[in-house]
Amino acid sequence: MMATPRKQNYDLVIIGGGINGTAIAADAAGRGLSVLLCEQYDLAQATSSASSKLIHGGLRYLEQFEFGLVRESLKEREILLRKAPCLILPQQFIMPHNNTRPAWLIRIGLFIYDYLGGKSHIPKSKQVKFVNSNYGKPLKPSIKKGFSYYDCWTDDSRLVVLNALCAKQHGADIITRTQFVKAERHANNWEVTLSTGNTPQQYSVQTKCLVNAAGPWVDTILRNRIATASEHQLALVKGSHIVTKKLYQGEHAYMLQNNDQRVIFVIPFNDSYSLIGTTDVNYQGDPHDVKISPKEIDYLCNAVNQYFSTPIKKENIVWSYSGVRPLVAETAEKASKLSRDYKIELDFSHEEAPILSVFGGKITTHRHLAEQALNKLEQFFPNMTTAWTANSQLPGGNIKDNDLIAYDRVIQQRFPWLSTELRQRYIHAYGTLLEKMLDQKQSLSDLGQDFGHGLYKVEVDYLCNNEWAQTAEDILWRRSKLGLKLTKEEAKRLTTYLQSS
Repeated sequence: MMATPRKQNYDLVIIGGGINGTAIAADAAGRGLSVLLCEQYDLAQATSSASSKLIHGGLRYLEQFEFGLVRESLKEREILLRKAPCLILPQQFIMPHNNTRPAWLIRIGLFIYDYLGGKSHIPKSKQVKFVNSNYGKPLKPSIKKGFSYYDCWTDDSRLVVLNALCAKQHGADIITRTQFVKAERHANNWEVTLSTGNTPQQYSVQTKCLVNAAGPWVDTILRNRIATASEHQLALVKGSHIVTKKLYQGEHAYMLQNNDQRVIFVIPFNDSYSLIGTTDVNYQGDPHDVKISPKEIDYLCNAVNQYFSTPIKKENIVWSYSGVRPLVAETAEKASKLSRDYKIELDFSHEEAPILSVFGGKITTHRHLAEQALNKLEQFFPNMTTAWTANSQLPGGNIKDNDLIAYDRVIQQRFPWLSTELRQRYIHAYGTLLEKMLDQKQSLSDLGQDFGHGLYKVEVDYLCNNEWAQTAEDILWRRSKLGLKLTKEEAKRLTTYLQSS
């Protein structure tokens, strides 16, 4: 993939290859702007690959009276279901009832949640009994009833890559492993200095507008590399997750009410595992150094053990990950109370080129955030076309009638030699893009070397040539989650292959 820009002048230079940066790049390029996005590491390497993997309205935000955020998020949930039907899937949640919140309050909250969601393609909430039900099998016998509601699951890091692919298809330049060094502001443009390569080489490009979508680094970028200030204060909040072997049979997830009024999710993950999270801990330090603490591990295990008959211990954890959420701190609230809403700050005058900075946000609202950001920039680009992303599909999302079952049959007929497991993994990861990856392949042997657990050479080459992957970590933990299954020896073979290619 390209390591340096193709030209010297752009309409937008975007700092940050997370979900907000790539979404803004896609929207801007689709409106006819020339766009360069630079990412210091890999796409989605930080916060955008460390979420709970949910596209959701945020049921618990109703308790904080954030009805506007919930309504926006639920509207976006429906839009994203259409945009990427292969990657964003309805997910049932079971909420066991205990005495943390009264049942009548939960029923009212779920009614409001359904109402704010409007007309939806996913089922409404209802009360359920656990006796003689799969919902109750993994739970303690004393827990007799609960509630069912639906939101959506996604692969967060792949969603970032699809937005980057969308931007590229519309002409944007996406360059990873490229550091933003500084930017000098002039009357009509910015001179942006970038650095790339193992032996860092600096070069400059010019842009009419600078977009700071650096996530947890947004404030550091402003203060240290652009020498300007913001009206918003950023709070860094760590969220950690643990992954265990699958705790129960069934495709439903659990939403557990913890004693501290927070909620913990237990979600089916990659067929064989359960994903448990998240925590909310105030964080100081470099977001790249973030990792789960023993206290967080105990917190998540204890939350699950209040409900599940078979307790989990730290020895059951097969993987953990942590990320830093950049939240807007308008008040001195504790971490769990801070809003997940976002702020878009536009700084300009008639004598200076504009800079737009993004503070906060959540993966569910990335498309609308990008649309609002571009609307704010219309005054500087009078020839820019209108908003378009709500009625388009992401790369690979053009599945007829959004019918995954029918598309699975099509792929099964076209590539009958694919195993069910491999075929369905390809469909959910790549959608219709898998047809490009498997073009002219007529047997399993045509896929080349198997690095383990169905990771074949053809997929590795596709990811490197089309999706900005460069390292084994990029492939095993962000483009896929096969790192959970490959042995150290298999991962080493993959690294050796990548280094020799």
